[in-house]
Amino acid sequence: MITTNRLNITTRVATDANVLINFIHLHQLELLDRLETHGFIVPQRVIEEVTWDVQAEALSVAFQKGHLHPCDLDDDETEDLYNGLCALVEPGEAACIAIAYVRGHAIATDEKGDAERIATELVGKARLLRTESILSRCIHAGLITVAEADAFKATLATKRYAMKFASFADLEAA
Repeated sequence: MITTNRLNITTRVATDANVLINFIHLHQLELLDRLETHGFIVPQRVIEEVTWDVQAEALSVAFQKGHLHPCDLDDDETEDLYNGLCALVEPGEAACIAIAYVRGHAIATDEKGDAERIATELVGKARLLRTESILSRCIHAGLITVAEADAFKATLATKRYAMKFASFADLEAA
């Protein structure tokens, strides 16, 4: 069961490890909680994929502080879809896609290839979030500035996550 004290969540987001790790690199998992219209949930299969000690500890702290909420495949329909998807994508991605599809949630993943294609087909492009779209939503919510988002972009580039635009100012202008 997912609990939160906020009443204004309009979008639940099944969150994959790659997005979580990007926010861990930025020391900004708390930012996900501050985006008040979104509730970021993390399937158990994703938690199991975060194996580096420092990252697992950051994730554990985020759960303890209520910045993120663990969830699981707690019904037959979600479990059945998950099992079918595991033949096509990694378990964490399969769990996020299954939960998002069955429960009508959004999905946060930076995966490409089959995972992106399947998520788009089942969940829809409008409910597919990436690290950069989450940061953009944070800018719109007044939680960070464009300059801060650009600094985050530069940090992630050093961690092998390159965004294909020069500045968040370019996205905001579009």
